[in-house]
Amino acid sequence: MKHVGIALAIVCGTVALVACSDRNEAQQAAQAAKPVAAPPAAAQLDQPAQPPPPQSAEQAIDAKLDQVLAGAWRAAPNKARDEYRHPKQTLEFFGLAAGMNLIEITPGGGWYAEILAPVLKGSGHYTAAITIPRKPEGEAAQDKTALEKKFAADTAEYGEATTLQFDPKAPNFGAPGSADMVVTFRNVHNWVMADTAPVMFKAFFDVLKPGGVLGITDHRAAAGADLEKIKKSGYLPEDFVIKLATDAGFKLEGKSEINANPKDTKDYEKGVWTLPPTLQLGDKDRDKYVAIGESDRMTLKFVKPAGDKIFTAPADAGKSETH
Repeated sequence: MKHVGIALAIVCGTVALVACSDRNEAQQAAQAAKPVAAPPAAAQLDQPAQPPPPQSAEQAIDAKLDQVLAGAWRAAPNKARDEYRHPKQTLEFFGLAAGMNLIEITPGGGWYAEILAPVLKGSGHYTAAITIPRKPEGEAAQDKTALEKKFAADTAEYGEATTLQFDPKAPNFGAPGSADMVVTFRNVHNWVMADTAPVMFKAFFDVLKPGGVLGITDHRAAAGADLEKIKKSGYLPEDFVIKLATDAGFKLEGKSEINANPKDTKDYEKGVWTLPPTLQLGDKDRDKYVAIGESDRMTLKFVKPAGDKIFTAPADAGKSETH
């Protein structure tokens, strides 16, 4: 019996060892199946968080334009015209960038000044070039007064903007080679009617830096139109405007259909002023002209050629205008 007891003890011990081994293997397997804990976050290791990637110059101006176009300082009637004037797309086509010294020629009451002055505030400079008033009650005097009142009423947005007066028969827009961009909106037809267009374009060329940009929009005449027959209508042949610029020394950099309007037939009793926003015929066929909308417009970008590079934004860059 003693030997039988010993044998039973050995068997039991062996079974216990096997069971223990099985439990250890099961525990090891369970441990291996547990997910590996993520390493501590950078902040827990006292490492600085990585800054977001810097914006490109294009992204920065795109965001700034969105902000400014929604600005509370913009007059409601002006905002309503965005669908016809496409300011964001037009300025981006011209290549507007932070840090630019920009001159707007004859801005009228300041439709584009409401956009350009705030966009360039703190990074760049906006100048409104206004015709010297010849009569106290004249259009140029009214435009000058309206613009000065606008700037004075909101120094937070316009405090850095400046004005400059010029004689359209002998224009001077500042020191030669001092501007990065010159823009003008729906004004060339006025200079053509006044026979001052060639000297104006020459003055644009002189004030721009080599590589500087001239951006123009104006009412576009039908293809093949005779200038002498239509120039009092407010419309101009596109090739004529291009020739004005290239004769002054500019190179045509590009055309855009941003401001095109195929519904504009360009054959109205009161010329372009028949259409909105002027609606010179009053209530006569008003609905018809409102349905057409504002005029078909050419949008042209010219560059002053030279050996210097075209303007590059700094790395840290986060009427006159009658209808």
